[in-house]
Amino acid sequence: MPLWTLRGLGQGIATTNWPDRPEGDTGQQSGYGMPTIGAEPCHDACRACAEVCPTRAIQLDTRDRLATLDYGRCIACQLCVDACPSGTLQTGAEWAFGVREREDLRWSSNPATRSEHALISHIDASFRGSLHIRHVDAGSCNGCESELQALVNPFYNLHRLGIFFTPSPRAADLLLVTGTVTAAMREPLMATWEAMPEPRRVLACGTCAVCGGVSADTYAGGHGVEGILPVDVWLPGCPPNPAAIIEALLLLLERKPQRIQRGRVHAP
Repeated sequence: MPLWTLRGLGQGIATTNWPDRPEGDTGQQSGYGMPTIGAEPCHDACRACAEVCPTRAIQLDTRDRLATLDYGRCIACQLCVDACPSGTLQTGAEWAFGVREREDLRWSSNPATRSEHALISHIDASFRGSLHIRHVDAGSCNGCESELQALVNPFYNLHRLGIFFTPSPRAADLLLVTGTVTAAMREPLMATWEAMPEPRRVLACGTCAVCGGVSADTYAGGHGVEGILPVDVWLPGCPPNPAAIIEALLLLLERKPQRIQRGRVHAP
């Protein structure tokens, strides 16, 4: 008997009982999440957070105080937290930032009223028990791909949730896109989308797929899938961790509630 088989039999089941049990081990308890906005007010004419942000996720008001934070552009680098002299921006622990509407990733000091259409379900009942994913790397650094590979390891074991990756777009229900959508990858991405049967869905996975990330303004970088494909779920992160990807997939399938609304965390 191979040693690894004997060791596995001795250790028993390695798969987490999350998300079936919310208190289960997500594998993310000790990691940094997206920055959060504390109760301390900003200093006037500070600009420190906006100046260090590599993706222009932070916008200031006329007094140079924090006005908006776009989590869709955030890569959770914590530079803004380190630069903030007032403690307004703090290290957060929330990592599940999958949303159905792009606007729900934008925190504002004066949030607009939530629109009714953002609450409407769009998923077909046939998807809820089983989902097949075609992944396309549209110009990533392979950080997201390393997290996607972890989904099928013994700990996360994505197959137990009825979710599978498929090599053929003709057998896929969901197009999972990573990367900035470079000029060279736009045509292959569209060819994959057009080969998928209806009904079909799109998940923008990672900050690059959401907005282009740190490479958005380079000569070869794209600006994500917005305006190219009809996105059903937006998931920022650089890269999003495996648990966040699972949360986003279950959000798509309406098996998990959305945690983020207008950039603010709500209890699941």
